Formats: sequence, structure tokens, C-alpha cells
Amino acid sequence: MTQQTPTVWLTLQAHDAHKLIDYYVDTFGFVVTARHGDDGEIVRHAELRWPEGVGGIMVGSHKPGTDWCREPGTAGAYVVTAHPDGLYDRVVSRNADVVRPLADTDYGAREFVVRDPEGNLWSFGDYTGEQPD
Repeated sequence: MTQQTPTVWLTLQAHDAHKLIDYYVDTFGFVVTARHGDDGEIVRHAELRWPEGVGGIMVGSHKPGTDWCREPGTAGAYVVTAHPDGLYDRVVSRNADVVRPLADTDYGAREFVVRDPEGNLWSFGDYTGEQPD
């Protein structure tokens, strides 16, 4: 399979970007592909890819007073995984804050929701969305 370049990125700011990046790698399985401006305290820009597809996230330290400032912990994302049961076992084994346990939905998906250390909500499941007409 040829890896495509992501065309939509979720961008997050964090009070502790180092900790959040480590959490995404260890708990969810994201892969760090870039980290810029990392001076030990601040991460100016990091990119993490989802290994099962073409999606990615960008993470940086919270920078009040800048034109691209958003409050950490207010985002929500849905990530498609072909293996929701295995991923759920992984996040539970790493003591993730489970908001909604793994379950089948009325629209035919199998998914769960967790809250990351900054407060963002992450839903993981096998729902790939409706196909356009």
C-alpha cells in the first residue's frame, strides 16, 4: 500500500506538549514524524501520523497571545482503526481515562471514547463514514 500524504490535520495545543506527544505514541500508537523548535520546555510544532491510514495530528505548546492560540483540552477527534478491540485493550492496559467503553453502535460501528491528559476526547472505531453519492 502506498502511503498518501494527509490533507486534513487536527491541530492541538497542550500545556505539556512533551507529555501529550509521549501519551499519543505510547497509548494510542501514533508515530512521531517531525518535531521542530523543541527547546526542552516548548514544542513549537510536532507531527504525528496514524499508522493505519493517512491521517495526522499536529501538536505544539500552548502559546497565549498568538494568532493560532486555542485552549488545550477542548478538541474531539474520531480515528478509524481496523482493530478497535485490540486498541481498546492497549489503551485500557495503559490506564487511559475511558469515557465510553468499547461497544457496538446502532449505525454498525464498534468504538470507544477516551479522554487524553489535556482533556481532549478521542473516539476510536471501525466506522469509515458514509460514501458520497
